[in-house]
Amino acid sequence: MTRIIAGIAGSRQLAAPASPTRPTSDRIRESIFNRLENWDALEGARVVDLYAGTGALALEAISRGAASAVLVEKDAKAAAVCAKNIGFIEAALQAAKVKASMRVQQKSVDAYLSTAGSVEFDLVFIDPPYDIENRDITENLGKVAPLLAMDAIVVLERSSRTPRAELPADLVLEDEKSYGDTVVYWIGRAADQTANDEAEG
Repeated sequence: MTRIIAGIAGSRQLAAPASPTRPTSDRIRESIFNRLENWDALEGARVVDLYAGTGALALEAISRGAASAVLVEKDAKAAAVCAKNIGFIEAALQAAKVKASMRVQQKSVDAYLSTAGSVEFDLVFIDPPYDIENRDITENLGKVAPLLAMDAIVVLERSSRTPRAELPADLVLEDEKSYGDTVVYWIGRAADQTANDEAEG
């Protein structure tokens, strides 16, 4: 069973769809969120969880202080599970008198990113099925880049047997860590892109 590890909704069990998904293991999720907390990257963050599955990554972020989360999942059954899991987290937030915005977008990642408009995200999770090809990941990242806030973080999970996806020019690989069959890539905005934004600001 997938559960929320820590925060306001810590230990809450999450529902999982009957169709096969590949939720991030508790061990990997805990490692990811320990780093995000060390960077003070969660409090008040605007989050998008692409290929959301159960929504565990976005909802863990909400439990730990993120302000909003969009869960993007095209599979109807998985999207329904995401909505159910949002209900579990909302109950915990209400009990703690904490407010956060959560919603499901039942769309493909490409369709969502193509119509997202001028929203800005501080934290992006990309945890696709392992059979998604690298060219699709590169396209996703190219569409994510304009939606990123100045100090945004992109967390990409891939099979350790899959070659590293090419990054668009305005994103840079900051770190990577392997966990057996899974590798986690930490991606940020390129320094020259951030400098351009600061100049425009």
